[in-house]
Amino acid sequence: MTSDTGRFERAIAAIDAANADDPVTIELHGHDRPKELAHAELMTAWVRRLDPKATEAQLLAARAHHLRRWTLPRSDYPEGRAGYLRWRTALKKQHAEEVAEILADAGYDADTILVVQGIVRKEGLGAEPVVQVHEDALCLVFLETQLADLADRLGDDHVVEVIRKTAAKMSPAGLAHAGEVPMSDGDRRLVERALAPPR
Repeated sequence: MTSDTGRFERAIAAIDAANADDPVTIELHGHDRPKELAHAELMTAWVRRLDPKATEAQLLAARAHHLRRWTLPRSDYPEGRAGYLRWRTALKKQHAEEVAEILADAGYDADTILVVQGIVRKEGLGAEPVVQVHEDALCLVFLETQLADLADRLGDDHVVEVIRKTAAKMSPAGLAHAGEVPMSDGDRRLVERALAPPR
């Protein structure tokens, strides 16, 4: 790495500027925000909380985890699991390519860019601790921002299964933070039901 102390701020500002163009908004802390910008900020905060010693690469990957995601909509791919997996693969490729451009412009070296791209693509999930922290943060952001809408659309029983599948991707350390996620009492009961040990 070079000693350019301003590059992190330049990179974060550029990522945020790109995500600020998201036409979809969500309400966060009482304010409507571009969805991917809000998600990126939450991801960064969760990674910092999960790993107080998080590196610049981890924080950059968190900020860019869904960089300009709306530009590659799910509807461009066939229905069903095969279409979903193709979409997710294409998204990871796009996010990695676009963050590489931003980081290069900000002054990052090739090795750091490769590390960030690897985290964004979740390479080594299950073996690389920094990638697991990234996954844990993703799951916590999901619980914080999407659970209520899913419960309204799918019903309690289905959402409990979704939460169980989400929890299966998380480390024990990540799951330990689930109780800190801001949510309604009803959503909290769904999470508790999903995480309760089987009788």
